[in-house]
Amino acid sequence: MNRRDVGDLAGSVGLGALTAFTVLAMVVAGGDGDVLFSDEDLHAWPLGHRPAVALALARGLTATGTGVVPYVLAALAGVIAARTVRGRLVTVGLCVACLGAGQAVRYGVMHLTARPRPPQPDWATHASGWSFPSGHATTATLTAGLLAIAVSVRGPRGRTLPALAACCWGTSVGLTRVYLGVHWFTDVLGGWLFGIGWLGLCLGAAARWLPEQVVSGAPTEPPAA
Repeated sequence: MNRRDVGDLAGSVGLGALTAFTVLAMVVAGGDGDVLFSDEDLHAWPLGHRPAVALALARGLTATGTGVVPYVLAALAGVIAARTVRGRLVTVGLCVACLGAGQAVRYGVMHLTARPRPPQPDWATHASGWSFPSGHATTATLTAGLLAIAVSVRGPRGRTLPALAACCWGTSVGLTRVYLGVHWFTDVLGGWLFGIGWLGLCLGAAARWLPEQVVSGAPTEPPAA
C-alpha cells in the first residue's frame, strides 16, 4: 500500500469516526444531561466491585492518561518514527502538535455539550470540568495511536506486540474513568471516537504531505557525480 492509499484510508477512517462522534455529541447535547443507552447500568456495576487493590491499580493507570505522560509518549513516538536527527525534530513536533491540538478541540466540544458528570458521591478519584467527551480517553487514544503508528512506520518486524500494548493501554485508561465513577461510558466512547477521528485526519495529512525523507532519512537530492 503506497502513501497515497494510506492517506486516503486514514482520512476515511478519521471522517467516519468523527461523523459517529458528531452524532453521539448531538444526542448527548440534546439529552440535557440525561444518561444514555446503558450508561446507568455500566456506572452502577463498579460501585459494588471496588476492592482496594483494584482501586489502586485503576487510579495509577488513569493518572497516565493526563498531564506530562502523554506528551512524553507522543514525543517518544516521534523519535521512533524517524531515523535522522532532523527528521526526529520534525516528527516529534508533529506528534506533540497533533496531541495538543486534539486536546484543544476536545476542550471546546466539552464546553459546547456541557454534560454533567455522574453523581459526585460515586467518584473514587478527583475530576473536574464537564463530562463529555472524556479527556483521559481522548488523550490516551491519541497517544496510543501515535505510538502504534510510529512502531509500524519504523519497521515491519516486531511491531505487533508493542502496537497492541499501546492500544490496550489507551483503551484501559478510558475504562478506568467509568470504573472510578467520574464518567459515563458514552463519555469514554465519545473520547475514543474523537481520538480515532482526529488521529485519522492527522495521519492522512501527514501521509499525503510529509516528505518521505523526513521519516526515512534519505537524502533530498542524489549526491553529485
